Amino acid sequence: LSISSDRVESGEIDKTDGHRPRWPFLEVHELLDGHGVAVPAILADGSEQGWLIVEDLGDDTLANFVAREPGQREAIYRTAVGDLARAQLALTALPEGSVVGKRAFDEDLLLWEIQHFREWALEARGYPLGEADRATFDGIAQRLAARIASWPRGFVHRDYQSRNLMVIDGERLVWIDFQDALLGPRVYDLVALLNDSYQSFDRAFVEARLDEFAAALGHGPDERAALGREFDLVTVQRKLKDAGRFVFIDRVRNDPSFLRFVEPTLEKVRGSLARLASDDEDMRSLLALIDRALAGR
Repeated sequence: LSISSDRVESGEIDKTDGHRPRWPFLEVHELLDGHGVAVPAILADGSEQGWLIVEDLGDDTLANFVAREPGQREAIYRTAVGDLARAQLALTALPEGSVVGKRAFDEDLLLWEIQHFREWALEARGYPLGEADRATFDGIAQRLAARIASWPRGFVHRDYQSRNLMVIDGERLVWIDFQDALLGPRVYDLVALLNDSYQSFDRAFVEARLDEFAAALGHGPDERAALGREFDLVTVQRKLKDAGRFVFIDRVRNDPSFLRFVEPTLEKVRGSLARLASDDEDMRSLLALIDRALAGR
């Protein structure tokens, strides 16, 4: 599979002193491959000229596989969770100068993503917030971003979901689309996987996978409980961003194909907010605000 720079870079490549910096795709590929994570083979590297030839893994994404083989869903998702836990353990210490270590889900990025929801999933769709609700939303968004940013950070794929995992021989997974990897909370990739906007799981399925992840990392009951709470908080942050992003892709890129995922994504947000609401005033207020805004009240 031949790919060019625009397929493996999230933005434009800047030139310094006439030298093209190494593609993040190649840096992260080397990092993952060197730590036992399955990634596509690079067959030829012409990155200095703006191209690569990468192993063609076919079309059997995790999404396609579970649609075709629903009876294998639990087994393959257990594999995905186990692979993620092993990768996090292997990547606890990053090489000096790693591109992954130079970028992170800091407070500013987390806040920008939450506000992406307000801008696109609310305002762009004709659900503007009144002055009081806007102040409430901004305050909650700021505090949520600060809370998540304060947690310990580790390797994050950033989009570890069913369209970015390739199934090989019905049982093995290969990671793709990893060029934007950065530092962030331990649950971020779990949220992308288990609250995937393109999939639907019942609560028992999600809780079982969280149990497996916690066990793989050697967590006891208290840490498992903390993991579940972090999972819900990051679900609120990540899935609000996703809902906004789907509208953005429609309005700015003229691609309406993601609009059908807006409401299922918001339902995942509501589920997490409802679980958090019993002892978290911010999450209780945010749930009421979102429902009120989307009802046009």
